[in-house]
Amino acid sequence: MAPERETGTRERHPAGATAAGRPRGARLDQPRTPRHRMLPEWDPEAFGRLSERIARFLGTGRFIVWMTIVIIAWVVWNIAAPAHLRFDNYPFIFLTLMLSLQASYAAPLILLAQNRQDDRDRVNLEQDRKQNERSIADTEYLTREVAALRMGLGEVATRDWIRSELQDVVKELEERRRHDGHVVFPAERAERSPGRDADDR
Repeated sequence: MAPERETGTRERHPAGATAAGRPRGARLDQPRTPRHRMLPEWDPEAFGRLSERIARFLGTGRFIVWMTIVIIAWVVWNIAAPAHLRFDNYPFIFLTLMLSLQASYAAPLILLAQNRQDDRDRVNLEQDRKQNERSIADTEYLTREVAALRMGLGEVATRDWIRSELQDVVKELEERRRHDGHVVFPAERAERSPGRDADDR
């Protein structure tokens, strides 16, 4: 009996690979504390909007005009200015470096803007496809409803059809009266024999 009590009072520890690797301080019902990162964080949407603005400006004539003015002023200043005020002499190496740096930054920004535009186009195309599917489904439903209405109207008795049927019945009764010689309608019998009605009275 004693060993059974000892085993009942022992603490049970979770066994298995997951229990061995789980830290004791981590709780699954609480969110983790944010980790401090050494790299700076930024908003991808804000950076994407900024890249689109820059790419949109790079694709305008205003940018070309301003770039031409800056390059001409740069070259004129480094040729006509006094020697101690020149900062980039004739081969214009610094100007070449600046233009290369600008091109190296402009190309990724333009690609990023194009990728964002492609994503928007893909979403718009998906929405258009779903809208077209809904429109096709609605059109098919309306077509089936119109066909059902046409079939239903084909079985409904119209005024002209009833009139033609009544005319056919009247003609048939008139033909029977002519062949048989007896009166079919009671009103005609009263009109034909007024004396009999007077005698009856």
